[in-house]
Amino acid sequence: MAKRRRVANLLALSVLTVVAERPMHPYEMASVLRARGKDRETPIKWGSFYTVVRNLEKHGLIEATESTRQGGRPERTVYRITAVGREEAEDWTRELLGTPEREHTGFEAGLSVMAGLDPDEVTALLRRRLALLRDRIAVQRANLEVERGEIPRLFLIESEYALTMSMAEEAWTGALLAELTIGTFPGLDQWQGYHQTNQLPPTMADLMARDRAARGYPDEPERGRPDGDGMGERGGLAG
Repeated sequence: MAKRRRVANLLALSVLTVVAERPMHPYEMASVLRARGKDRETPIKWGSFYTVVRNLEKHGLIEATESTRQGGRPERTVYRITAVGREEAEDWTRELLGTPEREHTGFEAGLSVMAGLDPDEVTALLRRRLALLRDRIAVQRANLEVERGEIPRLFLIESEYALTMSMAEEAWTGALLAELTIGTFPGLDQWQGYHQTNQLPPTMADLMARDRAARGYPDEPERGRPDGDGMGERGGLAG
């Protein structure tokens, strides 16, 4: 289980990491993060950025060392990392790198209830998603190529990871789309039949019952019967 952090926003870890290099004022912190492409994974918005900086100071993870003013510009406070802040940054990094965390996505949630839509519509939606994924991958590749000529790989490794994950999702989505298009997806006829008749086939009903029992869900009235829900809600196939 992830530890409870004094300032849980992941942007806080990015700030601690750059301030660990040398004392900086907030504008310089943001500039360094942007120069390294970190704003792509963690968008930097000035209001929330200054809130993170203030919270880090409040919890003793960074501290002000001096305030400077140049010309008519607003006064800038320079911060440095504290011993507690350095320990927090190192411990947090170790946790993120060494401990796999179950990360639920919207796509996963959509897949879990896709039986509520007609297979033809799901196929069309996946085809659209695949096209958007390929556009994203093209942009990620182009950005990475440019940045590789300007930024050390050490500061681009998360961009490589993001590209790899996008490519993996593209491959998996393409394979699922192929099954639906060719007609080799198991139970496709029953799924289609449900949307045509609004009645759950017995074989699928049995499968759902076993699935619910394995997950420890309570029994439900038999699907498609007057005393049940009659599959009135399209999400019923999801179990």
